[in-house]
Amino acid sequence: VQLQASGGGWVQAGGSLRLSCEASGSTLDDYAIGWFRQAPGKEREEVASITTFANGAETYYADSVTGRFTISRDSTDNTVSLQMDRLRPEDTALYYCAGVLEGDYNDLETEGSFDYWGQGTLVTVSS
Repeated sequence: VQLQASGGGWVQAGGSLRLSCEASGSTLDDYAIGWFRQAPGKEREEVASITTFANGAETYYADSVTGRFTISRDSTDNTVSLQMDRLRPEDTALYYCAGVLEGDYNDLETEGSFDYWGQGTLVTVSS
């Protein structure tokens, strides 16, 4: 599967953006998906993940985004979205989506669990 993240841009603090992870070559229904971000000078961190519909579409959020970000999947257009509300300057980063076949991981809170990575999309939040 090939993944592509899109939807990044510039927004003022308090605003919203919706990122989309699109797939080609396969259906995302078979993959657990995670969203990661990397800010300048910092390590990449996971912000959210979602299992497949067959596994209950269970979600995980990093503490820093809980209550502000929502991950969801839409099988009709083969995408996984990350709705980001009440954005803060510290959310500024390059955002990536990543995937792993359902069942091919022990946990989704580990970056190393993900096998497929898309190109990033830049999110800039101004104060």
